[in-house]
Amino acid sequence: MMLKLPVSDRGYALRPALLAMATFVALIAAVGLLAFASPKAATQDQEVLNMTTQETGPVTFRELTPEEERVIVHKGTERPFTGEYNKFYEAGTYHCRRCDAPLYESDSKFDSGCGWPSFDDEIDGAVKRLPDPDGRRTEIVCARCDAHLGHVFLGEGFTPKDTRHCVNSISMIFKPAGDKSANKEVKTKRAVFAAGCFWGVEYYFKKEPGVVATAVGYSGGHVKNPTYRQVCTTETGHAEAVEVFYDPSKTNYETLAKLFFEIHDPTQVNRQGPDVGRQYRSVAFYSDQEERAILENLVGQLRAKGLDVATEIEAFKVFYREQEDYHHDYYTKTGKQPYCHFRTKRFD
Repeated sequence: MMLKLPVSDRGYALRPALLAMATFVALIAAVGLLAFASPKAATQDQEVLNMTTQETGPVTFRELTPEEERVIVHKGTERPFTGEYNKFYEAGTYHCRRCDAPLYESDSKFDSGCGWPSFDDEIDGAVKRLPDPDGRRTEIVCARCDAHLGHVFLGEGFTPKDTRHCVNSISMIFKPAGDKSANKEVKTKRAVFAAGCFWGVEYYFKKEPGVVATAVGYSGGHVKNPTYRQVCTTETGHAEAVEVFYDPSKTNYETLAKLFFEIHDPTQVNRQGPDVGRQYRSVAFYSDQEERAILENLVGQLRAKGLDVATEIEAFKVFYREQEDYHHDYYTKTGKQPYCHFRTKRFD
């Protein structure tokens, strides 16, 4: 197993320690939330899968407010009994606030008294169930864009279906029956890059104009639904990667690919700075031949300037989102700066 070299901000010993501490704190907090959110003891669904996202055509994203982003992207929770749809029972359909996908019909909504909107069924295929990091609950997310919705509880006996989707109001938008009004949406495309520790890579892409959303995770390997610890062993074949959704009316793939080559050292093999291992390799994943041609052209430009580029260019297959929120938007949360990613101008 390849070990990371110790550094002041994060080393092989430091990062797992911080991760363990964060997981412990999250577990303690989650136990309290579990008791608060579930009015009855719930039997958890054991057949849950980790999140994977695959290219299924253009995705649409609505612009989010900071509070919406806190819940939908960073898996926060709105205060009970304060949500817009808690005591709301008009006929219509509840849609994902981020991508507008239909999630729940109004006839599946009921009053559980928990303080959040409750549904005993979802529109077929609209909601995915994931194991919550607390090890106890089952998270529910939009099947189309992975937006956080809330949690699902079984065995409570509220309705004959014996299921309660406990959903944050802020994660949804209600559309009355027959409503065909347009919504403010942004048609987006996706790019996936690996350039060492995904903390620093996400930091730069998140700041780039035209980028709508980002997520950290893994790609390029052979193990399904890998955990962070598995990837650290270098036995999964995966690289730490960042999934980038962008508005093609404001930026383009070539601009993002140039940023990718400028925020890390593309000449390093199976490492990036002090982080050593196959999971830290430089990889650009393409979704079509146009993207592949862009990447090959950029590599050619860099080699013409004397750089011995080691970046691998691979066809995109699947991206596995990291399940622990601790890793997402890391530098924004901690107020720190990347320690092994710096932007260096490489293109004219």
